[in-house]
Amino acid sequence: MNIIILGLPGSGKGTQSKIISEKLGLFYFEAGAFSRQLAKTDSSIREIVNSGKLIPEKKMTELVFDYLDRNVPKEKDILFDGYPRFLGQFLDLEKWLDKRDKKVDYVVFLEVDEEESIKRLSSRRVCPKCGAVYNLLTNPPHVDNICDVCDETLVQREDDKEEVVRRRFIEYKENVLPLLDFLRNKDYFVKVNGEAKIDEVTAEILERIGWSKK
Repeated sequence: MNIIILGLPGSGKGTQSKIISEKLGLFYFEAGAFSRQLAKTDSSIREIVNSGKLIPEKKMTELVFDYLDRNVPKEKDILFDGYPRFLGQFLDLEKWLDKRDKKVDYVVFLEVDEEESIKRLSSRRVCPKCGAVYNLLTNPPHVDNICDVCDETLVQREDDKEEVVRRRFIEYKENVLPLLDFLRNKDYFVKVNGEAKIDEVTAEILERIGWSKK
């Protein structure tokens, strides 16, 4: 089962994608983490990511497919977290999957109010040492601003600062909304309330895609 999970920045895509991919045994591809990894060695991409913009469509497509070809066995199904973000990328992804005799089985859209998403993102903190992610509102560390795992002081990513987040929303509306308009009437398109509790969102996703624990 190949699944795409989409939603506004801060909608909980990452949290749900990790849970669902683990439960279903899927290869987990996270577009945001992939972009940030590229940014470590490519200054042009680093400037794009830190400004809240998206990597140009075709360049991102080439980089993603090259990575997947090298790292995902053909028999393995994939959960795509936050990818594709353009209609053209979705159509290219369908072609790429078809070459593997596979298809997109579900597109899950996490519906969250825009201001709620901005609040969530602005409250996100990460550990610079181990990479653990916290949210000061929904998943705070036990000790204020200190990582539970390694006692490091948490930091805020550049692309989570409110002014950058708002620019990310502009990019989202310009590029992702046309993709959603294309997908929303497809049989495999599933809309889920992303503002519910984490376990409730997970349960609804699993129910909507017809998965039950064996």
